[in-house]
Amino acid sequence: MLYCRKCVCPKSSAVPLAFDKSGICSACNTAGQRTEIDWERRKKLFERLIEDYRNKDGANYDCIIPVSGGKDSYFQIHIIKKVYNLNPLLVTYHGNNYTPTGMKNLLNMREVFGVDHIFFTPSIEVLKTMNRLGMLIMGDMNWHAHAGIFTYPIQVAVQQNIPLMIWGEHGFMDLGGMHSYSDLVEFTYRYRHEHCLRGFEWFDFLEKAKNYGEKLEKKNLLPWMYPGDTDIEKIGVRGIYISNFFKWEANEHGKLMQELYGFKEAEEPFERTYRKMSNLDDMHENGIHDYLKYIKFGYGRATDHVSKDIRAGKMTREEGIQIVKKLDHIKPRDLYRWLPYVGWTEEYFDKVADSFRDPRVWWKDKNDNWVKDNIWN
Repeated sequence: MLYCRKCVCPKSSAVPLAFDKSGICSACNTAGQRTEIDWERRKKLFERLIEDYRNKDGANYDCIIPVSGGKDSYFQIHIIKKVYNLNPLLVTYHGNNYTPTGMKNLLNMREVFGVDHIFFTPSIEVLKTMNRLGMLIMGDMNWHAHAGIFTYPIQVAVQQNIPLMIWGEHGFMDLGGMHSYSDLVEFTYRYRHEHCLRGFEWFDFLEKAKNYGEKLEKKNLLPWMYPGDTDIEKIGVRGIYISNFFKWEANEHGKLMQELYGFKEAEEPFERTYRKMSNLDDMHENGIHDYLKYIKFGYGRATDHVSKDIRAGKMTREEGIQIVKKLDHIKPRDLYRWLPYVGWTEEYFDKVADSFRDPRVWWKDKNDNWVKDNIWN
């Protein structure tokens, strides 16, 4: 297996990576651009942009901010509400998996910023069905969450006639260097469909449900239906990433939001990563959802977080490798919340998960155990 020579990302990454002649991955190269950008100029670009969307007569909101209640959400609202005095409408897709600390942060966020907030939860029974189907179709029980997070806000934008959505960072650019900072990339249906939703849509779940003995109707899938082009163009909806205009340093943002607004870290450490201020909106993101990434692609959240912290100068590659060795393989306890939630046994979960192992990463030894190459070998 090829690993980046600067961070610890493997070539098998779920987020597409390219490697240069020196063996450095595209995520490291793109992250390096942050030190070369004229952020004052970017700030002025942002200021000109938002004035085109500021609602002069107060008849509507100025923008939508999709939020989870995490440190990045706090930072987005801080910039929009406190620095530029815009009137945002916050929109949250709630997949019924909040951690206790994540929920406290969400409720605190609404109070400290004094903003309006739509907090949407699909039917729990439908969510359980979507968990099972996501696992069976693509080995990802959290497909519904990714689809909801990237669909519900633009539904609200169209319904409420609010043309500007302000996202935090572009995930695949941050994790994999998919775009250059020079691109000033914006939110697109193609990015959502091909990468965030892995090429599946609500109608794929509707079609495949019967094959797995599940019951779904079209009316159950409204939260995951993307608006039509005509409706989007009529409103002129666009989605920008605030990380293109303000230097994005998640560790620094987290500390600042703790000091200014009382944002809280997880009260207990996670099993599969050392960071305590990420993914608090979903107990399974750092748990079995991430464990499935390890099963499929051979690495996990510790690899992601270590790589980001190496790029930020927070740790050495050697220190990061020891963390990856310690954490990436752990089977997390939250599995035992999820199994009764969806009515599965651990044996069945393991059988389904194993069916998605990437043969470029995993093989069986003479004792029938799954093995793979490791960065420390």
